[in-house]
Amino acid sequence: MIKIRIDIVSDVVCPWCIIGVKRLEKALLELKQEAIEAELYWHPFELNPAMKPEGQNLREHIAEKYGSSPEASQSARETLTQLGHEVGFTFQFSDNMRIYNTRKAHQLLMWAQQEQRQYQLEMVLFEAYFTQGQDVSDPQVLLNAAQTAGIDRDTAQRVLDDDSWANAVASTEQQWLEAGINAVPAFIINKKHLISGAQQPDSLVAALKEVANQQG
Repeated sequence: MIKIRIDIVSDVVCPWCIIGVKRLEKALLELKQEAIEAELYWHPFELNPAMKPEGQNLREHIAEKYGSSPEASQSARETLTQLGHEVGFTFQFSDNMRIYNTRKAHQLLMWAQQEQRQYQLEMVLFEAYFTQGQDVSDPQVLLNAAQTAGIDRDTAQRVLDDDSWANAVASTEQQWLEAGINAVPAFIINKKHLISGAQQPDSLVAALKEVANQQG
């Protein structure tokens, strides 16, 4: 069995991140048949680190940030919903959907790696935000997500209250920015090969096979 390392830089309010991860899962399932498997490590990237506590209407935010018209925004939502359906993920966009700051979510996610619960927590948070429309900056939402992911609630509360984890998130994000990562999702294979964006599974299979063959 050839093992490769994949570092995933993402944000839980990024729709292309969950699509990219689901496509990666499909690729890895195919590669298992060829004795190639991956260890995944997740890293923080805040799309909106300066977002105010109450968040902002998502459609207004997209219009301000990218200059998108209401028609373009609606078209993008329809496209994402269809792509989500193709990979087995449900997007439930609504007119009152809001975008939130994700610093606290990333604190929990960074800590969860040492508990080997990072993947579970990522999936719960993606679903909480995109499928259930929850506020992923709300500590109670985060504690519920942690509990669903198999993490002790009291321990999760301590992580959320610990400024050192907030500082660790900020420091890690800065390192990725300095490394040239300014958009997500970003997949770094064996710490040296970058795959940007939500690539199709067949493209991922080809790229990962090439890396594995070089390694093997």
